[in-house]
Amino acid sequence: MADYINIRGQNIEVVASDPANPTQGQIWYNSTSNTLKGQAFQAAGWATGNNMNTARNALGGVGVQTAALAFGGFDATARTGATEEYDGTSWATSPGSMSNARYVLAGAGTQTAGLAFGGTHPPEQSATESYNGSTWTSANSLPTQKSTLGGCGTQTAALAFGGNPGTGRVATTEEYDGTNWTAVNSLNTATTEMGSAGTQTAALSFGGETATGLTGATEEYNGTSWVTSPGSMNTARRTLGSTVAGTQTAALGFSGNLDPGISSATEEYDGTSWTSVNPFNTTRTSLAGAGTVSAGLAFGGSIPPRTGATEEYSPAGPVTVTITAS
Repeated sequence: MADYINIRGQNIEVVASDPANPTQGQIWYNSTSNTLKGQAFQAAGWATGNNMNTARNALGGVGVQTAALAFGGFDATARTGATEEYDGTSWATSPGSMSNARYVLAGAGTQTAGLAFGGTHPPEQSATESYNGSTWTSANSLPTQKSTLGGCGTQTAALAFGGNPGTGRVATTEEYDGTNWTAVNSLNTATTEMGSAGTQTAALSFGGETATGLTGATEEYNGTSWVTSPGSMNTARRTLGSTVAGTQTAALGFSGNLDPGISSATEEYDGTSWTSVNPFNTTRTSLAGAGTVSAGLAFGGSIPPRTGATEEYSPAGPVTVTITAS
């Protein structure tokens, strides 16, 4: 039998810890874990995580893949204010429940400094609540009552846009400074049920539904005005999930409603165009998202029925793998 060095021209190195920057195709033996490892390349895709404690759809979500926050929505029987925290492995129910139970709401911030706004009971709501990691506190309301809106940013610098005030779609946009909401320049197209990502001064709105039907259109906000991006999603849809902690130049949109049917498509945005990557595992609508393109998170939604299914996203790139006999 030929030795590995004669085939590849290099020895299999024995190391006490994995190399810091291995090259693709490199193989080594980790003497601490007694495992043979190598550097491979993985395609972008979703991996199944542990379910939420309460299955629900039309919920809000913020944070990152290892520290996400889920709140509100509609469970098996009614609207809910229940809150759950994800630690990268499991969901834990928070003792703090929202004062205003509602669904199809928006959010901003982090697991320990979250913001929830808008939504419906019905009727449509303008209520805003802030979360400190354990409890929710009522804050000043949006100037416009609306549901199915977009949201992003932080607890002290949030952005709300689009939505339905109960009488049709609107393009209105509001900025939050940690105390008050202020109306600013509107979206170019009145839209509901869109995906969102970014910050108050560099936000992204994509997909959703307009007066003419489903859209894949993308708009970028620069802190003053919205500009329509030349890049439109490959699959037009509404009630999709999105990586709200993503950026204006690196966002993820996934699943959603096709009217009829539900999409399994996942797309990455690079600031100019959308690229289709490996599809969603558990196709659904009215789900929530958190995280970034490099570490995305999807949870809740309706298949139907309502679900607490959770999935974690990893982009295409190098990955260290353990080599086994199988």
